[in-house]
Order: sequence, then structure tokens, then C-alpha cells
Amino acid sequence: WFDGRGNLMGSTIVRPGSGDPPAHTLSLVAGVALCETVRPLCPAERMPVLKWPNDLLVGGAKLSGILLESTSSAVVIGIGVNLKQAPDIADRATIALTAFGPAPDREIFARNLADNFAVSLARWRTYGLEPILRRWSDLATPEGTPLSVHEPGGTRIEGAFADLAEDGSLLLRLADGTCRAIHAGDVMLA
Repeated sequence: WFDGRGNLMGSTIVRPGSGDPPAHTLSLVAGVALCETVRPLCPAERMPVLKWPNDLLVGGAKLSGILLESTSSAVVIGIGVNLKQAPDIADRATIALTAFGPAPDREIFARNLADNFAVSLARWRTYGLEPILRRWSDLATPEGTPLSVHEPGGTRIEGAFADLAEDGSLLLRLADGTCRAIHAGDVMLA
């Protein structure tokens, strides 16, 4: 992720317990927290949206990304946010929060993100995955958004965002009207 001066790059560690939902769904927890942190900094007509599994977009341009790395006992969640400047990438639109005004103070932004993450994590641990799925869907790209999925084996699938499955996987509506669960892959706006 772009580490430009004034941007935020941070990580946190979560040690899932025996009663917690699956560890891979922590990307959804982080996405909800991140979106809740960014929304007050954007104008009403340019609200950020979540794109499965780990991007935050504004007007189709990538503002932020989330990466998870698991060990046997912990999950490291890394988050990068273009607070001040966005990278120039040939095949992808990017944006920074300075498109809407002065860059937020990185320390204050990080503190707000940590607070929102703590709330989302507590909800995930206390009530399970279902409330996180509902909130993530509320903050996501609209149903019907055209998507292209490049699966790990190299297969490319086109469809439209339908929702999230009960396990947090992406439900992609195919041209024939059926839905396919996507568990992994590079998902792009089509």
C-alpha cells in the first residue's frame, strides 16, 4: 500500500478466542470500523463504500485497503488509508481524503479508527457475525454493482454484487440469475 507522507499505515493484533466467529471475518470487522471512521470526513454526496473483501472506495476510487495475516494464535490486521495523497496507479483509480478538504491529523484519525475497531470487535465477539454482516452490507457497494472476480486459480468471473453469505463470503449474481459464493479472489469494479 502507498506510504506517502501524511498517510496512515497501521496494524493491530487480534487473538481470536474459542467462541469467536471465524478469524477471516475480521476483515469485515475492520472494514466496518474503517468506514465508520472515514464517513464523517466525506461530503454526503461522496460517501465511502466497502468493496469485498478489503477495500474502501469513494466514487469508485480506492481510498483504503485492509490486509489480514494469520498465525496459529493471532491475526494481524493491517490498514492503509490515503489521508493526504493517493498513489498514481495506471490500472486503478485512487483518491485521498484531501479531495474533500485538509488532510485529517494522522494521530487523531488513528485514535478514532482504534475506537471504532474496538466497538466493532466487541460486537463481533459478543453477538457473533450476523450484526457485522448486516452493518457491512449497509456500508457496501450497492446491490447490483458490476464486479469482476479473478479467482486464485486464474479463472475470471463477471457478475453483480448480491450481498454477503452467512459466512462472510461474497455472493456474486451471475448473468443467468444464480448466485455464486466467492471465498477468495481479486475483486474489481467491472
